[in-house]
Amino acid sequence: MVKTHKDLDIWKMSIALVKEIYALTESFPENKRFGLISQLRRAAVSIPSNIAEGSARNGNKEFIQFCYIALGSLSEVETQVMIAKELDFSNPISTNSVLQDIEIIRKKLLNFIKYIKTKGTTSNVNR
Repeated sequence: MVKTHKDLDIWKMSIALVKEIYALTESFPENKRFGLISQLRRAAVSIPSNIAEGSARNGNKEFIQFCYIALGSLSEVETQVMIAKELDFSNPISTNSVLQDIEIIRKKLLNFIKYIKTKGTTSNVNR
């Protein structure tokens, strides 16, 4: 039974993604890292933060809205990881692993949004 956002797989996976992003950005070249690292880490942290905030809101409509914001942040992270890959800032194997995880989270988040829309309730999540 889901009691809080911390019980949601998408939240847990997005927390793991934040850890991956922090580890990935550690490998960025020292003289090229500040701007992209800051942007990438901020966007990554935004994903589980929006899922958590949405789950604490009053209704499903707001929860769905925050899930879409998390989805936007996920796309932002994906784009920035791809930029880092194009600039050869990171190990291609690590980058590809992060991109695969992003795709998995995207699918799960979209399915979760669909579930909320069709079921019409998330009564067990912070309610």
